[in-house]
Amino acid sequence: MRFNEKLTDASKKNESLLCIGLDPDLEKIPSFLRNADDPIFEFNKRIIDSTKDLVIAYKPNLAFYEALGLHGLKSLAKTIRYVPSDIPIIADAKRGDVEHSAKAYAKAIFDVLNFDAVTVNPYMGGDSVKPFLDYAEKGVFILCRTSNQGSKNFQDLCCSSEKRLYEIVAEHVVGWNVNKNCGLVVGATYPEELKKIRDMVGEDMPILIPGVGAQAGDLEKAIKFGTNSSGDMAIISASRVILYAGNEKDFDKKARMVANYIREDINQFR
Repeated sequence: MRFNEKLTDASKKNESLLCIGLDPDLEKIPSFLRNADDPIFEFNKRIIDSTKDLVIAYKPNLAFYEALGLHGLKSLAKTIRYVPSDIPIIADAKRGDVEHSAKAYAKAIFDVLNFDAVTVNPYMGGDSVKPFLDYAEKGVFILCRTSNQGSKNFQDLCCSSEKRLYEIVAEHVVGWNVNKNCGLVVGATYPEELKKIRDMVGEDMPILIPGVGAQAGDLEKAIKFGTNSSGDMAIISASRVILYAGNEKDFDKKARMVANYIREDINQFR
């Protein structure tokens, strides 16, 4: 099944555009889990068990697993296998390198770890993105207008065409979308830019939208400007606000409450 089909099916089944970022931090997970053989996996497992009927996707950020060395990567692999097969898993990896290195990154993400999609940095140009796009059944979310404040350092720069750099990125991605597997990453913290980008890329390209939780992006505007005319093709990502809603033995129930609250708000605005 192609990524967009899997994404649409999950959205319809769970009536959701909510994506939960599985970004476990050993210093923040409940203390009673830290004595487990694999505390990261146990934390993720309980988050997944409590939210799998509420989400359109899960999005592990690889940094939190790589920081723990081989043990962290084993926890990641176990987490990927544990996610129900009908829910897409997006690797928040932000990869971007010369073509031969990009091929190795793509193989690791898609063939070895078996992710359904990945985030990619386009700074090095089309040949650094192509190895990911060659996996036609997989999704490739290209950083366009990211949610962090520092994004203005480069993404707001005016180019010779008098367009902002992020607009030129969006234009290129439209051209790269030969296999219909491109997506964009656009932060909820920049709603006007999000509107402009949705207009540029049309109805059928998914947009991954971080920044509605701890970064306090405007959820209503993210839905209004990020979805297509059917209220679809947007993935609203939240991590810390859900993962760390509680720190006692009922942390998974607290996570579910917050996730369901966000999901209901999203659906209200669709």
